Amino acid sequence: MTPRVFLLSPARCGGERAALLCSPRAAFDLARRLRTDGATLGEVFTFLSGLYFRGKLAYARRFGVPLVITPDAGLRPADERVTPAALRAAARVDIHAGNPRYRRPLLASARAVAGTLGPDAGVTLLGSIASDKYVGALLDVFGERLTFPAAFVGRGDMSRGGLLLRCVRAGVELDYLPVAGAVRHGPRPPRLTRVP
Repeated sequence: MTPRVFLLSPARCGGERAALLCSPRAAFDLARRLRTDGATLGEVFTFLSGLYFRGKLAYARRFGVPLVITPDAGLRPADERVTPAALRAAARVDIHAGNPRYRRPLLASARAVAGTLGPDAGVTLLGSIASDKYVGALLDVFGERLTFPAAFVGRGDMSRGGLLLRCVRAGVELDYLPVAGAVRHGPRPPRLTRVP
């Protein structure tokens, strides 16, 4: 059976956390590695985004194959190395459905991925389906095959991250719904109970 492919929505590549990470004076391990040999896209985006991306990455690794949606290079493996220059280039590209600098590489890489999938392979977006930043282009390529976790509807980013990490710990995969025709907005579900 072909493993499920998870498409992880990106972290914001600009801002204070990115400036800290790319600073030549930053002495923490990730910043040093980024400057010397590069660091993986997964660990860089986890640093930039925090709990939500950490949850998406851990969940995707536990239950399938993680691919990260990038602002300027389409779908990339989470273990691909990036440099400060690559991060700065990505920060200059607006993630917007109408921006060809974002949309063209996303469509090209999604088509390449679709061409490698077996007929039973699932494709799940771990990101917001409430906006068309990702959904339009991904639906154009994956169609009915594109799904999302049903439990994401109405839930904020931090709640999604927490939910995904709990699923990883429990070894329990969420239920998925097709994105095509789905209710993309909904009432906020009850808060997650605190983990002792």
